[in-house]
Amino acid sequence: MIVHWNGKKVGQPDCGTDMVFHFGQLIAHASKTRNLCAGSIVGSGTISNKDSRRGYCCIAEKRCLEIIEHGAPQTAFMKFGDSVRIEMFDAEGQSIFGAIDQAVAQLED
Repeated sequence: MIVHWNGKKVGQPDCGTDMVFHFGQLIAHASKTRNLCAGSIVGSGTISNKDSRRGYCCIAEKRCLEIIEHGAPQTAFMKFGDSVRIEMFDAEGQSIFGAIDQAVAQLED
């Protein structure tokens, strides 16, 4: 997965590598309390690696790590006018689901 914030790459984690629980375990746990069927969506939380040089995909997680390391966050939250682009690629470099490309916009009345 590659994440760009305002055109700057901020993360390229290897998804699934450092997951505490793999998707099979997440699905098994979720199915204990609800019916899952074709089309069900199971979220895994933030995407990151133990090697922080891979960057980040969650600003809140990045800020928490900065607080632990520096005593205060150094990364700002997104603001109006910022953009984020997220795209996941397979082993051959092909886009899996296309890009999610969004701008932070203020709602108009």
